[in-house]
Amino acid sequence: MAAAALAPAVFVLLWSGGFTAVKLALPHAEPLTLQVLRYGLVLLALAPFAWRRAWPRGAALRHLVVVGLVVQFAYFACTNLAQAHGISPAGLALAIALQPILVALLAARVAGDAPPGPRVWLGLGCGMLGCALAILSGGAVTVLGWLGPLFALIALATLTAGALLERRAGRGGDLVAANLVLYAVGLAATLPVAAATETMRVTWAPGLVAGLAYLVLANSLGAISLLFWMLRRGEAARVSSLFFLVPPLAALIAWGVLGIPVPPLGWAGLAVAAAGVALANRGARGEPRGEGGRHGR
Repeated sequence: MAAAALAPAVFVLLWSGGFTAVKLALPHAEPLTLQVLRYGLVLLALAPFAWRRAWPRGAALRHLVVVGLVVQFAYFACTNLAQAHGISPAGLALAIALQPILVALLAARVAGDAPPGPRVWLGLGCGMLGCALAILSGGAVTVLGWLGPLFALIALATLTAGALLERRAGRGGDLVAANLVLYAVGLAATLPVAAATETMRVTWAPGLVAGLAYLVLANSLGAISLLFWMLRRGEAARVSSLFFLVPPLAALIAWGVLGIPVPPLGWAGLAVAAAGVALANRGARGEPRGEGGRHGR
């Protein structure tokens, strides 16, 4: 019982640190090269547990391949590229924190949920206002140029698409086998793109080692495994309700690790965005599903 109660908070904490880990590693490896290293190490860590698994087949395998391309390849590539092109960890976390709202807005069409009500729209407005305040404040939430925000928006779109795909067609199965398929697809898609667009040179500095260790152990193995475990236990709503803590946690971690300051207006913007996401999530959970809506698994 205690593990189930703590799992959502632990997941959000581990997830929030990933933004700073990427920033720490990027000076020593190009964005897609970093992703290749990360996925290769994850697969090596999972390989000893690959024997005698119930491997997915048919529709389940096709679903994992699609999710691997959308999330493991596109989403994580775009988060790396967004930070490489000038968005700070907190700024990227703010953009990604709007994902639960977009899922609520689109789930009616994709998964048969009830359409969003006024509270969801109010939360979306607060989230956008908070983003604007935080970006205008400078400090922890910084944006340089236009490529960073573009990649952040694509990351938001791909993560939303991945959540909707899982909501619509996800199914149970062996978690180790599923992770092996997802990361193998991510590596197979990332490697040729990295080879074609980057030098793939790596400097094995302490920042890269620390960042990679966190991304592999805490993010890829810890947070993702916790997420699957919670989804199986019906904890998805609790994860969404805590997701609004990601931007301030990411800002706090970036402040402690990277020394990126957070001006008062930045904290105010983070608080407004957090309140908006929380309000929208509460509104989405509080509205009844339509007659044709799907029941949670």
